[in-house]
Amino acid sequence: MELPSGSTAYAEPRSSIKGAAKAVVVVLAHNEERRIAACLSSLAEEGAAAIHVVVNGSADRTAQIAREMRLAKVHVYEEAGKARSWNRFILDSPDPVPPVLAFVDGDAQILPGSIAALAHCLEQDAGANAAAGMPLNGRHVEAYRASMRAEHGLFGDLYALRGSFVERMRASGIRLPDDLIGDDSLVGALAKTDLGHEDNWQDMRIAVCEDAGFLCQPTALSLAGLQGQSRRMINYSLRHLQNKIVSDIMRGPGPAALPQRMADLYPRYLEGFTPRRHPRWAWFDRQALARMRCSAATSPMFP
Repeated sequence: MELPSGSTAYAEPRSSIKGAAKAVVVVLAHNEERRIAACLSSLAEEGAAAIHVVVNGSADRTAQIAREMRLAKVHVYEEAGKARSWNRFILDSPDPVPPVLAFVDGDAQILPGSIAALAHCLEQDAGANAAAGMPLNGRHVEAYRASMRAEHGLFGDLYALRGSFVERMRASGIRLPDDLIGDDSLVGALAKTDLGHEDNWQDMRIAVCEDAGFLCQPTALSLAGLQGQSRRMINYSLRHLQNKIVSDIMRGPGPAALPQRMADLYPRYLEGFTPRRHPRWAWFDRQALARMRCSAATSPMFP
């Protein structure tokens, strides 16, 4: 597989896995016309049971390009929001849940054999609700990989869920808040707590799959690339603040109390939130807090 231009590091996987049960692959994409073809091409030889591209709120040619490639069934939701689309496609579907559901971001390229490797990890580890693919490029790739091994983390770019876990999630009524940023963080927490209170947390419920990997597109050194990175950094700040709220819920009433919209809870928390002092985050945190105050203005006020 060709690496994206500008990659600064690449971690070679150990081996490929054959013979694992086929998974259904769900590609979540928003305005990915520049990357969706590479993403789907990297999945073409995976032997998946089916590939679905879920396009949410896109204003570009993402859906058209995906359809023209004839490698996947394309689903288009007019409303933006990855978490909202995740709920609609995974939880609201009347279709039976397959044994393994693999998730891929529309801007990622997948190392050959990764989908089978994720399925194999779940087959080999009966106690795991999820299997996480590993990052393969970027300046901090080795630090990320070491952290995943130690903490059993999960990146939204590539992971898989056991079908029975998704079935239990459907039955429980637990959903991702529609406006959640960082859906992978909450999915990982739900997997580790087995859909329960944070007291039930077990890292080993996410299997780290060394033989599954993904490549990310580095930030381009251009005005458009830097503007895109700025938007991502604000979203990272918003995710940081939302995670504080989610953690409070997971430690308190538990995941059944997750709201339909995170914004509905902002009035309870905004007074206690301040920007981090670190210069890397201070400006982006202020922008995220401004967005939260704007969203809270249209949400119910709580005592």
